[in-house]
Amino acid sequence: MTREQYILATQQNSLARTENPQFYPVGIYGWRKRCLYFFVLLLLVTMIVNLAMTIWILKVMNFTVDGMGNLRVTKKGIRLEGISEFLLPLYVKEINSRKDSPLVLQSDRNVTVNARNHMGQLTGQLTVGADAVEAQCKRFEVRASEGGKVLFSADEDEIVIGADRLKVTGTEGAVFGHSVETPHIRAEPSQDLKLESPTRSLVMEAPRGVQINAAAGDLKATCRKELHLQSTEGEIFLNADTIRLGNLPVGSFSSSSPSSSAPRQTIYEICICPNGKLYLSPAGAGSTCQSSSNICLWS
Repeated sequence: MTREQYILATQQNSLARTENPQFYPVGIYGWRKRCLYFFVLLLLVTMIVNLAMTIWILKVMNFTVDGMGNLRVTKKGIRLEGISEFLLPLYVKEINSRKDSPLVLQSDRNVTVNARNHMGQLTGQLTVGADAVEAQCKRFEVRASEGGKVLFSADEDEIVIGADRLKVTGTEGAVFGHSVETPHIRAEPSQDLKLESPTRSLVMEAPRGVQINAAAGDLKATCRKELHLQSTEGEIFLNADTIRLGNLPVGSFSSSSPSSSAPRQTIYEICICPNGKLYLSPAGAGSTCQSSSNICLWS
């Protein structure tokens, strides 16, 4: 093929191609385009709704640069004003109220305050319920506002009351199941002091003495059976202007004859010497109670 023939052949092919051109569209058309517009519109509506909800929440919750609503974030911690409700446990290091208002903890059932150590073990618990106030700890103390004096403390071994005076105002008094140690028991002015054990004995002990004093009244000791006054080493001292022994049987001295078969009755005199001592003496003419200062009692 010559050069002229090749040029003519190529020109004919180019003319045929230009007579019947084919176009290929570029882009999204039809239902795909409508779906894309729908998703874009839905995304735009969702963004507008989210933005509106965010603005509404910020306005309702009162979000500011300092905090949220009644909750304020300060340098010292978190400040909460007004009434607040906690639906879950609250873990804090310190709770303080404002200087001009009290701190109120309120619950429909009870208020429980727990203290734990670094291992998470419960070391103390205070529960305020509808029926009782319970405290569970190793040692419970109540201190005075001034000076920090311990007014009341309790542990497993003992209970200590550090107040200057313990006052019991109940009509039934105070009931103790075991022993009581105290240096002074006193009733209110113009009131009677009564120590009573309804079914058992009442014992008062002191290593250096027990003193019972009625400055403006009588002292009475009454029992159903015997009344014993015993001194192991010392003496029993009765100091009064008049000493009376009532309801004593009165005896009479009579000498029995030798021929009588009845046993001879011996009568003794109870004599009191000037120093206060008592002694027995046979009754009769030879009585040793002859001093005018002695007091002789017949029995």
